[in-house]
Amino acid sequence: QVHLVESGGGLVQAGGSLRLSCAVSGGIFSIHAMGWYRQAPGKQRELVAGITSGGITNYADSVKGRFTISRDNAKNTVYLRMNSLKPEDTAVYYCNAELYWGQGTQVTVSS
Repeated sequence: QVHLVESGGGLVQAGGSLRLSCAVSGGIFSIHAMGWYRQAPGKQRELVAGITSGGITNYADSVKGRFTISRDNAKNTVYLRMNSLKPEDTAVYYCNAELYWGQGTQVTVSS
């Protein structure tokens, strides 16, 4: 069983930064493609950023140039660095490893 635990969410002012972490246990981390998704109230869950096992990344247009996804296979952890945060980035952020999901971490950006 693969477990994902997110951390690093919180309240930040517009223009600020946060770094989310997702620690993965119970599987072979290095083989999984990983992703960060988010879900705002009343909206569908959407892909924010993804990274393959080989380190190839992709981003939603809305976060390109502001967010950076990375992974540390030695620590079984994937990160999402979020800069220049906007109020519209407010959502619950979820870590994904193919079939597996974390419990989510709240990010709130105040204007």
